[in-house]
Amino acid sequence: MSNDKLAQFAGRKYLNLESYRRNGQGVRTPLWFVEDGGALYFYTVAHSYKVKRIRNNPRVRVAPCDARGNVKGEWAAATARRLGVAESRRANELLNRKYGWAKRILNFFAKIRGHERAAFAIQLD
Repeated sequence: MSNDKLAQFAGRKYLNLESYRRNGQGVRTPLWFVEDGGALYFYTVAHSYKVKRIRNNPRVRVAPCDARGNVKGEWAAATARRLGVAESRRANELLNRKYGWAKRILNFFAKIRGHERAAFAIQLD
């Protein structure tokens, strides 16, 4: 993994995740993320289309972006993998620290709506 590719995410609030449909068409999604130990972590609703796309094809591309998904750096090829329970807890703690009260409010609404959540690690190539 290139340190330059990872360094472009330092100090950023959002990353743009491009996952792929079965027909190969890319779908881009801006997400909150956190970097730890050379990997990027994010949370999402477990039954979202991005989870289904990643399950079918873990190859993704990522780039730093703004809240609207406008890319602010270079795209980097990567692999995404769903985390187990212990790793998910750690990723959630890191995200809570980075995003503070805003993340905790989202956690609350996800819990009362009964949305199962999934955490992922992204490893840059």
